[in-house]
Amino acid sequence: MRFFSPVLLAGVILLVAGWAEAQEPAMNATTDKDGSAEAVFAAGCFWCVESDFEKLDGVKEVISGYAGGTEPEPTYEQVSSGGTGYRESVRVLYDPKKISYADLVDYFWHHVDPTDPDGSFVDRGKQYTSAIFYSNEEQKRIAEESKKNLAASGVFDKPIVTKILPLTTFYDAETYHQNYYKTHSIRYHLYRFGSGRDRFLDDAWEGHEVDTTPDDGAASGGASNATQSNASAQNDTTTTSQTNDWEHFVKPSNDELKATLTDMQYRVTQKDGTEPPYNNEYWDEKRPGIYVDIVSGEPLFSSTDKYKSGTGWPSFTKPLAPENIEEREDRSLFTTRTEVRSKHADSHLGHVFDDGPQPTGLRYCMNSAALRFIPKDKLEEEGYGQYLSLFE
Repeated sequence: MRFFSPVLLAGVILLVAGWAEAQEPAMNATTDKDGSAEAVFAAGCFWCVESDFEKLDGVKEVISGYAGGTEPEPTYEQVSSGGTGYRESVRVLYDPKKISYADLVDYFWHHVDPTDPDGSFVDRGKQYTSAIFYSNEEQKRIAEESKKNLAASGVFDKPIVTKILPLTTFYDAETYHQNYYKTHSIRYHLYRFGSGRDRFLDDAWEGHEVDTTPDDGAASGGASNATQSNASAQNDTTTTSQTNDWEHFVKPSNDELKATLTDMQYRVTQKDGTEPPYNNEYWDEKRPGIYVDIVSGEPLFSSTDKYKSGTGWPSFTKPLAPENIEEREDRSLFTTRTEVRSKHADSHLGHVFDDGPQPTGLRYCMNSAALRFIPKDKLEEEGYGQYLSLFE
């Protein structure tokens, strides 16, 4: 029998323990002391992705940052200019007892254009392309199987090009970018609406109920939780206090409005323009919901007062919130009309005429470009729950 000295034996034990820890797969490397696990995703503008993931039950925190590059301590200016190898990304800290990694991947697919190899919505360049960054082989397996399931579902008629990559680096973005949808909610909403993200996702997933999670139980207990949240978070939503910032609205500068509004939205709301009839977003909108100012979010009109006027513009018999409407005499175009503007944002909305149906006899002829439509099923989560009674 051979005997080992206590010092040698202790050394062997430490070496074995270190080797075992290095070989231990997966999740332990992504689980913090408080039991939180982490996942990293890139889906274009990290303001939007952070906002979407923070709505999920079981998600503790979402951090905007930069993943996948090699340069140390990248700045927003460096990443946004391209060439660094980094993508705008988010680090999602979550409770694996409430929601699984497979749930998060499934949710990710519902909030990205996975077919665009050159960017994401209005943001172009590799730094805005989509990716799932895995920290271990189990995350890699789940992501790859989920991607195959999405491709086989037929939701998209183009190839799924989202990259599945090992997580090598992640740097937190500057403080200014964290929780941007809360700290700069008006500017954020203008950017998000103008990006077309939500309209694309609504169109892509309409009529599709697809769960991409693997069939081996990897989504343990959380798949239905995330899948049910997909539809409710397709459009960006905020808490009541965030959306109701219109009550304390401070109008952005002219340069900021130009940067966040579309050309038509800017021309209509800021330059008293008029959009073409029958070639605007809401003239034929029939869903129940309310219409708010595109700049401030203040509630203006309801679908319950909308009617088909035959003019090619959305028309209403009365305002939803008269206190948010101001009327002024308009002597342009060699005639006298009554202009309608929003109180808080001072946006030009359209005109009101006295040729409408009863009971008011009025026709509030509005420009779609001055409005944002919030469907009935989004009112509560966007902070307009007080108007749900209109549709009961």
